[in-house]
Amino acid sequence: MFVPLHDSTPLKVIRFQVVTLVIIALNVVLFLTTGAFTSEAVLTAIAAGWGVVPGELTHLAPPVLDYDPVAEPVTLVTYQFLHAGWWHLIANMLFLFVFADNVEDAYGHVSFALLYLTTGVVAALLYVLLSPRSDMPLVGASGAVSGVLGAYAVLFPRARVWVLLFLKLPIRIGAVWVLGGWFALQVASWWADRANPDAAIAWSAHVGGFLTGAGLTFMLRRRLWLRLGP
Repeated sequence: MFVPLHDSTPLKVIRFQVVTLVIIALNVVLFLTTGAFTSEAVLTAIAAGWGVVPGELTHLAPPVLDYDPVAEPVTLVTYQFLHAGWWHLIANMLFLFVFADNVEDAYGHVSFALLYLTTGVVAALLYVLLSPRSDMPLVGASGAVSGVLGAYAVLFPRARVWVLLFLKLPIRIGAVWVLGGWFALQVASWWADRANPDAAIAWSAHVGGFLTGAGLTFMLRRRLWLRLGP
């Protein structure tokens, strides 16, 4: 297990990672104002109403609760800004803070926002595809953040990243090893939990988001590298 601390890649085009910081702020503010951390009942209501519930999206299962504030397709976006707890929020926002600024630099503000939302939607759709009857709500920025990590891995594989290994040992290693190891862990965890429809972590959404971000960025890589310059 590791925690990213800082990377070595400076911004080249944009002056400030505006979209990244707005996304982080939205996630933090919504977590604090919705009160998801106050009780299990509140979290369940928020997750069932604003999160992605596969069985409700596919109409293959009854609603988890009567509380239904938005149409199910809309939850493919709203779920990305909700979190189930403090560590869930902190981990996602930390990964986003370390890696997203350079991806936003390469894409530009608007295109980065579209990349972020798109990878989050695709991540949720893969989760639904694999568990179409599940009543387990999906919440969190993990799918979208995974998309950012996939984009970073394609654009900056030789970057150096400071990480806290096992939450104790600070080391500086290549991004390809950091993100490659992270992705391998998600795939292994997904495989280990594949038969458990009630798994607490939607590993498949992480995998789907990463592959989407990496795939889209790979197709656009020449244009993005040209934008960044030498």
